[in-house]
Amino acid sequence: MRKHQKPCRALLATLTAGLMLAGCTTFGNGLPGINAGSLFNKQQGTTFSYPQIYAAKTDGGYTIPAVPWEKINPSYLRQTVNYPTSEAPGTIVVDTGSRHLYLVESNGKAIRYGIGIGRAGFSWSGRAVVDHKQQWPRWFPPAEMISRKPELQHYSAANGGMGPGLKNPLGARALYIYQGGKDTLYRIHGNPEWWSIGNAVSSGCIRMLNQDAIDLYNRVSAKAPIVVK
Repeated sequence: MRKHQKPCRALLATLTAGLMLAGCTTFGNGLPGINAGSLFNKQQGTTFSYPQIYAAKTDGGYTIPAVPWEKINPSYLRQTVNYPTSEAPGTIVVDTGSRHLYLVESNGKAIRYGIGIGRAGFSWSGRAVVDHKQQWPRWFPPAEMISRKPELQHYSAANGGMGPGLKNPLGARALYIYQGGKDTLYRIHGNPEWWSIGNAVSSGCIRMLNQDAIDLYNRVSAKAPIVVK
């Protein structure tokens, strides 16, 4: 475990690209156009088996619950899309406005994931890198959060933080975002609250379905560039 692991909190001054204020979005249940548990992307010629990729799975000694993918807006389910961009393959692009994270591939393609973002006033933008990745990380709520929720004092850095597990806010995986060699205190991470995907709910970090966070973790390398806009 990295000794300099930090909690999520408001972006440091080093991310100078400014704030992106984002409102909440809610969606109804049901997925018109999703048939037999898969989405056929005619443009890509690819079938995505959501019952398979969002099934319950055992990982690191924990059993991650299945995601009720049929209750999520289909735009936020993992899929390959056309994505013409000047960013190099392997770059992570976070579009806070559309609530999507793109992992740029070659030939104008990208893997797109649905995300939850920070509430208005906590959201951020800028260029940075993934300094390192961690499986089942510990979580340390920042002092600002503890002041709002004193019950979190038990998980302060002085008390060792919250251990890894299904209830840990960082979920099954975390990618640690650095800029100029300094920790921005922002993370891309998993979470068990599937209903939060597509919404502005967290205190600054980029949250994903645990199954998607694991998939992204396995695809990206340390020092991968990241763009948040």
